[in-house]
Amino acid sequence: MGIVIAILVFGLIVTVHEFGHFICAKLSGIKVIEFAIGMGPKILQKKKGETKYSLRLLPVGGYCAMEGEDSTNSDPRSFRNAKLWKRIIVLAAGAGMNFVLGFVMLIVLVSMMDAVPTTIISDFCKAQSDNGEISYIAESYETGLMRDDKIISIDGTRVYSTLDLNYIFDTLDKSKGHKVIVKRNGSRKTIDDVVFHKKEEGGGAVDFGVIYKNKNPLTVIKGSGDIFMSMTHIVGLSLKQMFTGNMKKEDVSGPVGVVSVISSSAENTKSFIDALYNVIYLTALISINVGIFNLLPIPGLDGGRLLFCFIELIRRKPVKPEHEGYVHLAGMVLLFGVMIFATYNDIVKLISGGSHG
Repeated sequence: MGIVIAILVFGLIVTVHEFGHFICAKLSGIKVIEFAIGMGPKILQKKKGETKYSLRLLPVGGYCAMEGEDSTNSDPRSFRNAKLWKRIIVLAAGAGMNFVLGFVMLIVLVSMMDAVPTTIISDFCKAQSDNGEISYIAESYETGLMRDDKIISIDGTRVYSTLDLNYIFDTLDKSKGHKVIVKRNGSRKTIDDVVFHKKEEGGGAVDFGVIYKNKNPLTVIKGSGDIFMSMTHIVGLSLKQMFTGNMKKEDVSGPVGVVSVISSSAENTKSFIDALYNVIYLTALISINVGIFNLLPIPGLDGGRLLFCFIELIRRKPVKPEHEGYVHLAGMVLLFGVMIFATYNDIVKLISGGSHG
């Protein structure tokens, strides 16, 4: 069941992406030849008007095939004959729909919470002595933070939600002080050499709690927006690590790894609500990840095609289709190579995990 749920989630993310291209192409008057869910051999197919709609065997992708997308075409409704601004919208719409799906999932997620978390400090960790005296044991309190401070950034890393705090504290060097910017009494204040941990326990970095707000439409939307910004931020940091070579190869995952993570999150929980919460969270994160990755200016991706549109905008004439095609072909070969490496990496991790299980 976990694998089925994972495949459905993966299929939903890809279908929503391709639907973005499809609906904007239709609205722009561009001829769509086929809209397919899945890849490989056809299971079902129906033609309505000029467009074929198909369901294919492998639930790991999909596509929206437009007339004249990769070659010069005399059809006035072909993709390349459409106005430049229409082509830009159509190309960007796939990632745009992934962002919409991610945000909708986060609204559902926050609506499931008992209250909406903020980044405003509610109180610090305390200890009670034998004689009943209460004292703070939080280093962050002793080194400058105060109740009702709203944390803006830590060591230059922007903090939008508690998701950012968790990400930062997971990698925090607790042996040194940190530069923290907070909003205090309506104005920003920079505090140097803040130390995060409970001094008597020497334990986790989180030595304070945050304020939770009651749920209402405004707080749910605001909280969802904050988590959305955190996810885009964390995905951006991960991509930066990958392209700068600071990411371990074990951390790189392909479709097999994604399906495995979603499946585990759906199965290894104590209740149905926990499983649902985890699946919704991962759906939002992966959808946002797919949206951002597709906008990267890499040949073969939507971002690579958008790059050629912007070159056309500057040059005031398009790049020859055959030249652009060669570039995208090279990009696709590179992407397939990365996909093969990631899939191999996923299989190795699954086998090694199974051998120790």
